[in-house]
Amino acid sequence: MTAPFRIGVDIGGTFTDLVMLDTRDGRLFNGKVLTTPHAPEQAVLEGVRSLLARHGVAPGEVRHVIHGTTLVANALIERRGVPTGFLTTQGFRDVQEIGTELRHDTYDLFMRRPEPLVPRRLRLEVPERLLPDGSVRTRLDEAATRAAIRALRDGGVQAVAVCLLHAFANPAHERRVAELVAEEAPELSVCLSADLVPEIGEYERGSTTIANAYVLPVFARYLARLDAGLRDAGVTGPLFLMLSDGGTVARDVAARHPIRLVQSGPAGGVQAARVIGEAAGAPDILCFDMGGTTAKAALIDGGQPARSLDFEVARTDRFRKGSGLPLKVPVVEMIEIGAGGGSIARVDPLGLVRVGPDSAGSDPGPACYGLGGAEPTVTDCDLLLGYLAPDSFLGGEMRLDVRAAEAAIRTRLAGPLGLGSVEAAWAVHETVNTAMAQAAAIHALEKARRIEGYTLVPIGGAGPVHAVEVARKLGIARLVVPAGAGVASALGFLAAPISFALLRGLVAPLATLDLDALRAMLAEMEAEGRVLVARAGVDAAATTIRVAMRYAGQGYQVEADVARLDREAIRAAFEAEYRRLYGRTEPTLPVECVGWRVTVSGPMPRLDLAAASSPSGAASRGARPAWFGGRFVDVAVFDRAALKPGDVVQGPALVEERESTLVVPPGARATCDAVLNLVVEVG
Repeated sequence: MTAPFRIGVDIGGTFTDLVMLDTRDGRLFNGKVLTTPHAPEQAVLEGVRSLLARHGVAPGEVRHVIHGTTLVANALIERRGVPTGFLTTQGFRDVQEIGTELRHDTYDLFMRRPEPLVPRRLRLEVPERLLPDGSVRTRLDEAATRAAIRALRDGGVQAVAVCLLHAFANPAHERRVAELVAEEAPELSVCLSADLVPEIGEYERGSTTIANAYVLPVFARYLARLDAGLRDAGVTGPLFLMLSDGGTVARDVAARHPIRLVQSGPAGGVQAARVIGEAAGAPDILCFDMGGTTAKAALIDGGQPARSLDFEVARTDRFRKGSGLPLKVPVVEMIEIGAGGGSIARVDPLGLVRVGPDSAGSDPGPACYGLGGAEPTVTDCDLLLGYLAPDSFLGGEMRLDVRAAEAAIRTRLAGPLGLGSVEAAWAVHETVNTAMAQAAAIHALEKARRIEGYTLVPIGGAGPVHAVEVARKLGIARLVVPAGAGVASALGFLAAPISFALLRGLVAPLATLDLDALRAMLAEMEAEGRVLVARAGVDAAATTIRVAMRYAGQGYQVEADVARLDREAIRAAFEAEYRRLYGRTEPTLPVECVGWRVTVSGPMPRLDLAAASSPSGAASRGARPAWFGGRFVDVAVFDRAALKPGDVVQGPALVEERESTLVVPPGARATCDAVLNLVVEVG
């Protein structure tokens, strides 16, 4: 643990981003390479080797690598997991198709729901039954269970998910099923709901367990290849993985719970925004993360991002809640609000501009990449508008083809719209900005927040290009744009503590809750968390307890932090959070506890953004034409790496760095602060 360099790596849909920290002086070194979707570890290894060689760092000087990836989410969305079987209580085979019976679109007669990851022929029942308190009504029929396991094995499955009724209250039957699988088909991976999601909610618990089993062998093989590649490259420090709730864990822990990484990349971006906002004195932040494939937004209040235990993946209707596969995993709460730089633009049958949801990715990529892409993307449009420079993209390592971008826009957009290519490109740019602003405003409204009071922190390769106009549409007056915004998610990995959240279901009225049993359960959870944190080589520094509660008779719960384990304090915490969300409470109604979450964390890493880099060179890069106010005007271009504290950039202007470009439109003004953030006053 004495090696001086730490590396964060984030695999995105288009680029793989890297940030290396020298812990001796706080300097940061960035890297960005095209993602290799057929074998994601290749881009990671190429990026690490390139980063070390460029800065003269020996592989043995790397303390550890912290990694976040979209591999888990992509495997679920693209259905690239392994054939999976499902064992459940007799009579509950079809829960994964029935779901909650709620319609995500009440009036759509042709509404589609996502197909279950496990087809019905591989969803088998076993005779057994537990009651809600965990007592046994019908013992597990082991002969029938063995027969079901053999049927799944003969059906070609590689993994088995087990979700028995009320197993969260008593895991004995699920544990025995796992033992029988080991006897009958030891080659199969097994996931138990009692280990992964020990909470109420049969549908969500089963869906999460299936998803974990579905991706586990794929993810385990990926981790093995990546770890072996790092060792071959001479990097002998441990490999850590970023979780969706903003914590990091050791490789072996992540390998058992890959579904906990489903949002790992975006969670790193939120961690980075938290650190950036803290350095700029802005505790209330709208994190705007626009990468190559999607754009996401997250609210950070008082320096703390919101967290949730509910997430959806593989939605059939991209922006509609309830149209995806539900996952009960701890996540940093965020929302997808729009397209990314690689999202494909087209004209729909009504003659309107539509962007996404499909993306050109890195293979073949936008037309301007010159790798065979023929569809116009947001990046192609930004290039044609002059916001991106064809000869300085990725520091000049990758030249963009303006002619290819113009041809794609002219053929696929301008012609059908009856516009010139530049006007069509502006239509795409404006459509994307408007859609993202509307989605972010609705997200804040749903959280009972006034978005005008937030500071916008744009990250991702495309974030600074669009951020100021999005802020204007939202009524936000101030932005804080960090150096290295294009690789901020990888930076966030370096700012995240080692931590793990443990979940337990304990359904009981608050008035009759056995506090002694509760304290014993929480102590056991904390001890388990301390072991997991210690396995990563650090000592536990903090423990937080959250409880999910509801008024008796409600179907949904609210999570609240608990400082003291007495009934008055627990109810007060619940009602304070309930009032914040809904503006009222019901003091006469009884309250019910549903589940508990204990998060054990190691020390919070500290990043000194002021020491991250030293300004050098001439700030001015001359001028070039860019589209503002309905025409091309010559605007000043600045080198971000040369700007010093106190420097002012008056719009219209463009501020370029290796990983992204900040567009400062007319009327806006950017000032370089003490830690080299550009603080933009929208005007």
